[in-house]
Amino acid sequence: MDFGVFDHLDRGSTPLSSYYEARLQLVEMYDQGGFYGYHVAEHHGTPLGMAPSPSVFLACVAQRTKNLRFGPMVYALPLYHPLRLAEEICMLDQLSDGRLEIGFGRGASPLEIAIFGCDPDESQKIYLEALKIITMALTQHHLDFEGEFFSFKDVPVALEPKQLPHPPLWYGMHAVESAERAGDQDLNVISLDTSTETREMVAAYKNAWSKRYSRPKWPKIGIGRFVVVSEKEEEALNLARRAYRVWHSSFNYLFRYRGAAAPRHQRPTEFEAMEEMGRAVAGTPEKVIDFLRKEMVQSDANYLVGQFAFGDMSSEEAQRSVGLFISEVMPHLSA
Repeated sequence: MDFGVFDHLDRGSTPLSSYYEARLQLVEMYDQGGFYGYHVAEHHGTPLGMAPSPSVFLACVAQRTKNLRFGPMVYALPLYHPLRLAEEICMLDQLSDGRLEIGFGRGASPLEIAIFGCDPDESQKIYLEALKIITMALTQHHLDFEGEFFSFKDVPVALEPKQLPHPPLWYGMHAVESAERAGDQDLNVISLDTSTETREMVAAYKNAWSKRYSRPKWPKIGIGRFVVVSEKEEEALNLARRAYRVWHSSFNYLFRYRGAAAPRHQRPTEFEAMEEMGRAVAGTPEKVIDFLRKEMVQSDANYLVGQFAFGDMSSEEAQRSVGLFISEVMPHLSA
């Protein structure tokens, strides 16, 4: 089993002048601690995401790490010119000596898509068209394309990725149907849903994948969980409760600001409710080990993705929790 990190880079109480450096120091811990991948969300107009341009932050990650793989989860394709994004992907993959992993999507929030003058109702069609163009640019190094939203005639692509034909692709799955499509396309996936819901998606994914591929090893099939570790359970719970409330406020910020309906994938307001659903854990290493082992078995996933830094958690608090996870939790779950 491999371990990864999902990071909204949501804003807490740390000034931005020191926020990014503190996060990069945490990323260095992930690198040195043996994590496989670091996945960064893209958000706009909201304190939920302080990396609205994932490529900029990930270029720093590339220089501060040696083994950690990393990438966006996901690039919101309706907000990019596909040729320019393909060039950025090539640069990042070369800068990191082939450690880039790329996730694509239409964007989690219609409100964020609309900020840039893009019609949310067109976002799925734009996403599919842009994905075709990016794949063509990365693999054929030349563009001849006529679509509804983009047109290219005899355009050379001077850059190429380090990983050929392209870096590994990722998708965030939320339904059985999308899981089936991801399996058919040989994509790595991450689910943030409950283990019961995830198990249904994993079954559909594996069924579709097995019909087309015969490699001895599955792609990465991940589940994401909030994780806080402390030597004392009450300390972990108090930290998780406090930080989660701030994260949840950021998660809903833009919807409140616009007076809109709640997010499509709403979360409970309190951390305890997330724990009861099996989507979060806070406690001693022993409690965390037992919880996560059950989640992995019940979901049938093979890639555990922790959300370790969130809300107003300080750099010191996050580093203590991650340090305990690396030293006390990972060895037991790996075994």
